[in-house]
Amino acid sequence: MMAPPAALPYPNLDPVIVALGPIQLRWYGLMYLIGLTAAYFLIRRNVTRKELAIRQDQIYDMVVYAAFGVFLGGRIGYTLFYNFSYYSQNPLKLLAVWEGGMSFHGGLLGTILALIWFSRKQGIPVYTVADLAASVTPIGLGCGRIGNFINGELFGRATDVDWCMVFPGGGPACRHPSQLYEATLEGLTLFTVLWLIDRRPTPPGTIFWTFITGYGISRLIVELFREPDQHLGFIFGPITMGQILSIPMVLVGVLMLIRGYQRARQKPAYS
Repeated sequence: MMAPPAALPYPNLDPVIVALGPIQLRWYGLMYLIGLTAAYFLIRRNVTRKELAIRQDQIYDMVVYAAFGVFLGGRIGYTLFYNFSYYSQNPLKLLAVWEGGMSFHGGLLGTILALIWFSRKQGIPVYTVADLAASVTPIGLGCGRIGNFINGELFGRATDVDWCMVFPGGGPACRHPSQLYEATLEGLTLFTVLWLIDRRPTPPGTIFWTFITGYGISRLIVELFREPDQHLGFIFGPITMGQILSIPMVLVGVLMLIRGYQRARQKPAYS
């Protein structure tokens, strides 16, 4: 499918912002840094607003733990879920995170484990940490998807819509800019939903499980427009790996939200 006359031009930015010998600053890494920095300041503001007994150094440690969980879990998850054969033959490429290749679902599991460890070590309730982290995670997701867009990776399926783009690695076909769809849905939209919910008293864990549910729904929608990974394709009929991993998120998220509100019915108010 060739590009229609009204197709939007792909900006075709150099993934490398600046290079100093072997050291390179890439847009992809910068987007992660922006997301983590924004998360730190937003968590700090939420801690102050809610008058939580969490120190500034604990907030910093929380973000550091989450960052390690994201990178380690995301890289391992991508290896296991999407490209095991390649990385088993090129194990050193596991360290090349600047080249892309991160799995959200792996990063989520890594972050959950890291924050559980952090909360127990610091004596802070797990759901307090989980709600704080989940409330700002969409910012990082949105930044990461913009990084994917700049890298010209994870583009969408061929289409003739007026806003389609021809990506350097996608052949001559005009494609959905699915990275921007994801940045909008799992980034801006999900952040707004969580922000609105967080304005009112809710049972512990509500923000976290709403995030889990919201991300799963967002990913299920975007996968309808996103090109499946070339080395995987469709798994079952029209079902992609991203959808297979997201369906349990929606089911578990909804069940846990229902359970949380049922448990809280006997309490006069939420903290």
